[in-house]
Amino acid sequence: MTEEMKVPNPTADNPFSGLDPLIHAPARLNIITNLYVVESADFIFLRNLTGLTWGNLSAHVSKLQEAGYLEVEKSIVNKKTHSVARMTGAGREAFDAYKQKMMEVLDK
Repeated sequence: MTEEMKVPNPTADNPFSGLDPLIHAPARLNIITNLYVVESADFIFLRNLTGLTWGNLSAHVSKLQEAGYLEVEKSIVNKKTHSVARMTGAGREAFDAYKQKMMEVLDK
């Protein structure tokens, strides 16, 4: 009887495979990390913290919003749109799970 060669499984062998790819993207990780420590933040504040362009910030916030991780409230202030983002309960749970998985990866 011959011993079979073990074929590596890229998903099982990759410690990063359990990380939420939606959060793990650098721009979205930057946004969600900053929102995690505050109740809410307007887009001007987020733009200044993250260094993202308006377009990139809007696109990444939209992806997080579509996933249910963020809520965005828009209003008109002095004839300009004022957008405020806040994390949802699902977003906080997802980020807590992401942090836990990252700690496991770093401890290996």
